[in-house]
Amino acid sequence: MKALTERDVLVYREKPLLRDGNTLYYGDFSENFIVRFTILESEKVNDLDMAKKVVIELLEKNGDDIKSAKLTKKAERTSMWAALDIGIYWLEDILEMEKEFL
Repeated sequence: MKALTERDVLVYREKPLLRDGNTLYYGDFSENFIVRFTILESEKVNDLDMAKKVVIELLEKNGDDIKSAKLTKKAERTSMWAALDIGIYWLEDILEMEKEFL
């Protein structure tokens, strides 16, 4: 992934949402968990590419390298909005549980 400036980062529900091609990462990289969305299929709708098949993965980070993250949950949805709903729910839930046990 290329180096990002503050202008490149979209914030959604107080967490960064970063895009690298057909892959999006949601969450604060300083926390232990992050969500990865991979767009497998898309279709043109009024000159816009709309996600048609998205894989959602909740990852437990192992240090700063996202490539060594451990997969904890995985699902597939037929739209980006549906994928965001489940991914954000998973992330908020696991981060809340983590706070309770620390």
